[in-house]
Amino acid sequence: GVSAVPRVIPGVTMAVLWALLIWFGPPMIFWLAVLLVAVIGSFEYCRMTIQRLNGAGRPVLLLVTVLPVVLSVFHRPGLVAAGLLFSLIGMIFMALWYYRQFDTVFDFLSRSMFGVIYIGFCTAHLVLIRHLPQGVSWLLLLTIITAGCDTGAYYIGKTFGHRKLCPHISPGKTVAGAIGGTSAGISSAMIAGPFLLPQINLPLIFITAMVLIFMSIIGDLTESMIKRSVGIKDSGTVLGAHGGVLDRVDSLLLSAPVLYYFLSMDILA
Repeated sequence: GVSAVPRVIPGVTMAVLWALLIWFGPPMIFWLAVLLVAVIGSFEYCRMTIQRLNGAGRPVLLLVTVLPVVLSVFHRPGLVAAGLLFSLIGMIFMALWYYRQFDTVFDFLSRSMFGVIYIGFCTAHLVLIRHLPQGVSWLLLLTIITAGCDTGAYYIGKTFGHRKLCPHISPGKTVAGAIGGTSAGISSAMIAGPFLLPQINLPLIFITAMVLIFMSIIGDLTESMIKRSVGIKDSGTVLGAHGGVLDRVDSLLLSAPVLYYFLSMDILA
């Protein structure tokens, strides 16, 4: 109980700083912050999964990976989709240029394009959401749900967790933690939702929270699966004992795009 408090404080602090950035930060500063997260996350991903690149290869790979985020500055979904296409073309050119460096060039293309989609394309939707009507409120609700879910999962999992959720992928995650995290995330949404989005009824907030929490858990497990497949515990060391940037934002990588398309299709109107 008490000994777990220092473990959670940095995560809550980062969530609060992120919420302040959403609420008070000018659009360009927010975009730069998201771009920085994407660049560091892409660096961590490429370091984990793509080893053989020398010279200008690594910086070019990073640029191509975050291209959808770069183009999100215009907050037009068509340009983000175009960024995905340009990234594909860029990766093909890199595969042609560095062909002899790879044991299997298709392995490079597969790993690199997964990174583009999982990090570059998905992260860009944080910027797209912010420019939607009431996008700031939705981003804050997503942050509150994610922070509540992470905190609840940690404490309940620590206290009651015995049965593993996915032992072969993430030994630390338990069924009790998932239930506790889901309960805390939904509770957070039901409390904050009426204040942030008073026009949205509670049943819709409940359903939205359930979907976003599910996608957060899947996003978390996706990163765990990548780390497990390459034999690494943390994606990086930029946050010290709390690992890398990817370890902190993995819960948003799938939930943010799902929220964006829900909002774009007026499902949450």
